[in-house]
Amino acid sequence: MTQGLTRGLTRVAHRSGAPVSTPAVPIGQVDAAAASARPTGLDELDRVLGGGLVPGAVVLLAGEPGVGKSTLLLEAGALVADSGPVLYITGEESAAQVRLRADRIGAISDQLYLAAETDLDAVIGHVDQVRPRLLIIDSVQTIAATDVDGVPGGVTQVREVAAALTAVAKERSLATILVGHVTKDGSVAGPRALEHLVDVVLHFDGDRHSQLRMVRAVKNRYGPTDEVGCFDLGEYGIIGLPDPSGLFMSQHHEPVPGTCVTVTLEGRRPLPAEVQALVGYSALEVPRRATSGLDGARVGMVIAVLQRRAGVKLGKQDVYAASVGGVRLTEPSVDLAVAVALASSAANLSVPAGVVAIGEVGLAGEVRRVSGMPQRLAEAERMGFRRAIVPAGPMDPAGPADPAGLAGSLQVVGVQDVRQALSAVLGTDL
Repeated sequence: MTQGLTRGLTRVAHRSGAPVSTPAVPIGQVDAAAASARPTGLDELDRVLGGGLVPGAVVLLAGEPGVGKSTLLLEAGALVADSGPVLYITGEESAAQVRLRADRIGAISDQLYLAAETDLDAVIGHVDQVRPRLLIIDSVQTIAATDVDGVPGGVTQVREVAAALTAVAKERSLATILVGHVTKDGSVAGPRALEHLVDVVLHFDGDRHSQLRMVRAVKNRYGPTDEVGCFDLGEYGIIGLPDPSGLFMSQHHEPVPGTCVTVTLEGRRPLPAEVQALVGYSALEVPRRATSGLDGARVGMVIAVLQRRAGVKLGKQDVYAASVGGVRLTEPSVDLAVAVALASSAANLSVPAGVVAIGEVGLAGEVRRVSGMPQRLAEAERMGFRRAIVPAGPMDPAGPADPAGLAGSLQVVGVQDVRQALSAVLGTDL
């Protein structure tokens, strides 16, 4: 057996090299212009992609059914078609159905080619015939390779189809966008290898009851992964929102108890958002705790901190907490606004107009620092807020050493703990 292993190792050691496809050159002599991004015409999508689509790049766009993936890509394809042919392969709808949507949103172009195919070889045949600068596959789970076992959408089929389309994209410097399905928990459906094969993974999400849609990059070989694109999905298409601030706040003629505004960071973009809370006596033995758009676990933690550290009596109260405008607020910087809104509703005291609260709340009742505070405060000042309640002490290295250093038209108040924050906002000890 030892002799067999020795012979095997000898064969590996004497393996001859194959002819190279392209000679190796010094890295300084490689032409980087071929990998420069080309804008799609949708500024919010280009923001997330890092400037546009790179020739040869494979992008996976995942999202829930009905969120607007096909509408977004159809509009992007029509804009790209102004500078070259675009091939749109639909495997989920007929060509006539896609044409009706294109008529509705105005995505009609002589250079936008449409084909309804589910066979991988036929898709590659269309690519050979059209020679597009952009290929859109809607969706990768509907395309099947006839020489591979398994049903369309299965692990084996999806892996083979994605690998074949990636090889075509790299060989022909063809920018390719694959539409992918998501599972119940919101992750990309199919094998994990699918995300490793592609260059960019984008998530397209939004509340079905709201017109707001967001594109986030979770993987990007050509740009940042902390950018967010905002869109307004309506009956006549999808429109980029370069300034979505104000969408997540309600309009009150007079201050109302149980509301507080915070500034959340979506990627690099600061967005003011309003948190609302309603606290009332419960007739049930176990009071209700309901949330919408907020992390239920964090809201429960804030309730416990308010009861133990700030003396706010919520044990026998029903508590309802929600965000405004369908936005989902999950980052810890929202904690302080949730605490203020809950205390405001419990005490039936309104938060003064023009006040914003930003900070993470710890179990000891302390208010912790959060990242990006200079950007958050600058956005609050731009939106007309006059007073900001923030954690006391130094902020991140990008900002000044002390919150008071940012005071201009915005008065910045640093607080140590929740009790101090409630006193600063509501003007009384609860």
